Amino acid sequence: MIKNLNQKECVELLSNNYIGRLAFIVGKTPYIIPITYYYYDQGDNSIISYSLEGHKIDAMRKNQSVSVEVDEIESISRWKSVLVHGQFEELKGIDAKSQLHEFSQGVKDVIDRKEERKLQFIHEFSSKLGADGSSPIVYRIKISEITGKFREE
Repeated sequence: MIKNLNQKECVELLSNNYIGRLAFIVGKTPYIIPITYYYYDQGDNSIISYSLEGHKIDAMRKNQSVSVEVDEIESISRWKSVLVHGQFEELKGIDAKSQLHEFSQGVKDVIDRKEERKLQFIHEFSSKLGADGSSPIVYRIKISEITGKFREE
């Protein structure tokens, strides 16, 4: 039987993972892609991520309404899934640097806790740094709604 996760369980699932799927709209067409993220809950209730310039960033600048889905799937009859709705916000300057540091440290902490691997540098879990030295676009998704489901049999 499929049941609802409560808010605490939804936040726990978000906090214990770092790979999700970002949904955004280009014109009238929905897109969904995997991202590395960090759930940042310092009174902010947001998701932090970054990317290089491109299709995804252009789309989110035009339509800030996005969704993020995160799941843990053990089998067809044992899984958890959380859906987040929110607003894209591009960060700049010191805010971007600060949040990129939070992202990097946060993802490293999740990996250390969950996978028992010690990482030193951001490139060990993300390939988004430009080979040409271009700076990443750091963004936040300000969460407006979190819902979740689970199935255990």
